[in-house]
Amino acid sequence: MQVSTETQSSWTRRFVPVRDSELRLVCFPHAGGSAAYFRPLAQSLAPRVETLCVQYPGRQERRHEPLLDSVSALADAAFAALRHELDGPFAFFGHSLGAVVAFEVARRFERLTPEGPVRLFASARRAPSVVRDERVHLLDDAGLVAELNALGGTASAVLADPELRALVLPIVRADYRAVETYVPEPVGARLTCPVSVLVGAADPVAPLSEARAWEAHTTRGADVRLFDGGHFYLDDHTDAVAATVFSTL
Repeated sequence: MQVSTETQSSWTRRFVPVRDSELRLVCFPHAGGSAAYFRPLAQSLAPRVETLCVQYPGRQERRHEPLLDSVSALADAAFAALRHELDGPFAFFGHSLGAVVAFEVARRFERLTPEGPVRLFASARRAPSVVRDERVHLLDDAGLVAELNALGGTASAVLADPELRALVLPIVRADYRAVETYVPEPVGARLTCPVSVLVGAADPVAPLSEARAWEAHTTRGADVRLFDGGHFYLDDHTDAVAATVFSTL
């Protein structure tokens, strides 16, 4: 497979190069997150699965690129890059915001290419059909910091440093705007691949009842796996999540 250097370097990261893997897992990060969040998972999955970690614009080495503040814009751009990079069997894993971005990218693959993902892993996110009136992206900086501290996942030292906070908060705000204004079109959109839903038992963003509603978004069935922890349960259960990926695929 030939991949342009520009496409490969801008949208995906391979933290653990794997040769001759039978499957690729494409990972989409949470609001404010980066590709590096999935480095531990990539290490746990190697060498059986090659992990491609998506890097959204506006962060780390892409910090000079404009932020995308809608799920449709993120999905359109990610699909345009990934369609030239994926051949052979692949699956998607999205955490929080990344789950709905992965869902929309999967819909584009199924609609516009011969092959879509063999499975979607939707982590720490309620189903697209479950809509809440959330306005975190409209909070002032202090309110946004309080939200991040409540969920965890962002180092408190980063949020306490004025210079670092000034770099991080615009990214977080754009990502929250994307996920909080997202509504699937059509509302009852469904994938033709199965969905595995992974959630923390104490996650306020994705309670079990709302996570189970992912079943309405696939024609192939959905299963739910529950882990100890909150919104960032993955931090403490990387090996268990990797085992779930292995056993499911």
